[in-house]
Amino acid sequence: MTRAQWRKSTRSGDNNGACVEVADNLPGFVAVRYNKDPAGPALAFSPTA
Repeated sequence: MTRAQWRKSTRSGDNNGACVEVADNLPGFVAVRYNKDPAGPALAFSPTA
């Protein structure tokens, strides 16, 4: 997922920095990760899920 363009919701607010990020620029799936651990695991979902 080196080409993933990660973003977080503008509605995340100030939750002490804790939120999830999504990357929807990759072909065939949408990835989700925890922003406090960007090098950690990411979940991959079908775009239709």
